[in-house]
Amino acid sequence: VLVVAANDGIMPQTREAIAHSKAAGKTIIVAINKCDLPAADPVKTKSGLMEEGLVPTDFGGNVECVEVSALTGDGIDDLLGLLVLQSEVLELQANPKANCRASIIEARVEPGTGSSATAIVESGTIRVGMPFICGPYAGKVRALVNDHGERVKKVGPGMPVEITGFSETPNVGDELVEMENERAAKKLGEERQEELRKQRLAQPRKARMEELLAMMGDGTQLKILLKGDVQGSVEAIKKAIMDIQSDKVECVFLNASAGPISESDVLLASSSDAVILGFNVKVEANAVKLLKREGVQVKLYSIVYELIDQVRDAMLGLLEPETRETIIGHAKVLQVFKLNKGRAAGCMVEDGKILRSCEARVIRDKTPVFDGKMSTLRRFQDEVEEVKAGLECGIRLGDFNEYEAGDIIECYTLEKIQQTL
Repeated sequence: VLVVAANDGIMPQTREAIAHSKAAGKTIIVAINKCDLPAADPVKTKSGLMEEGLVPTDFGGNVECVEVSALTGDGIDDLLGLLVLQSEVLELQANPKANCRASIIEARVEPGTGSSATAIVESGTIRVGMPFICGPYAGKVRALVNDHGERVKKVGPGMPVEITGFSETPNVGDELVEMENERAAKKLGEERQEELRKQRLAQPRKARMEELLAMMGDGTQLKILLKGDVQGSVEAIKKAIMDIQSDKVECVFLNASAGPISESDVLLASSSDAVILGFNVKVEANAVKLLKREGVQVKLYSIVYELIDQVRDAMLGLLEPETRETIIGHAKVLQVFKLNKGRAAGCMVEDGKILRSCEARVIRDKTPVFDGKMSTLRRFQDEVEEVKAGLECGIRLGDFNEYEAGDIIECYTLEKIQQTL
């Protein structure tokens, strides 16, 4: 079900959701929400859907659209009826007596209760006290809460449920599978964790010298410690940040998990010179003083795209501006004059112009022999700021005194340009 606000229309997150749905090959039903608002424009929203390749049935397509209001409840019954109809057409069935399997759609850390997750039961029936394995972690169902916030003893196929009883926070997309007993679940969990540990150890690691050379090279790292309200948000934000394409700056995640920002997070960020990003989370009271003492930067966000944009800006901020050189003129040395303090070059400006405020270099036989600031620029006896092509002038560059007739003095400016990722 793709939810689109009738007053906002198609937003960036809507396009992202459409792309994911199409990639998964799923049937899409559009719920046009907030139709009770005066600014609501369902027709404009449907036109926007057509631009994204979703043609509503009203316009001769095959995408069902329902106008609803979550505030007043209008259209919700129509939406539910449409969902039932689609499930019958697609012949979606499950056996409540089969071995229980459920998909994790969200995970979080709740204060006082530990790790919990929201799951959709795909087959079988999940019950309180049931041992299970989810990814590499074993567990036992301690409590079940349905979509109405009520504690229940069991949940059947197709129903969402919040499960408490995980030993660690699972990942979104992990499959929860019923096990015969706790011993079998723990044994399988240990085997999977050992397999993951072997995979990490098997990954090639750079030698210390190679790491040192990498730090000395052009590569720049932005170290991030990410905390979110739920595991799904964390994984989505992490993926969005990793999708920022850059050959010059690399984002390194020291940790990315659900839960409030704690003392251990601050200490890790302090020791690694990292910045902490929080999405819909708070900073624990005992971590606030530590933040001030350690000087760790914490950024809290409630809008995903604002977070992504600021990370991109931070990556750009790590890049030193490039210095671009622009040639503005050449002068040829015709004669060398002796002065009380060194020598000066009598020149003819061949092209462009010579500016007293610019940088200049002496070129002899196509090879630079001196590079520095211009200290004197004269026309006859007068100090001037600029001499144009075709005019004669006297030039002194810093403390350089080895001018020769035939040398070329090249005048140029230096401009700092902000690099791109």
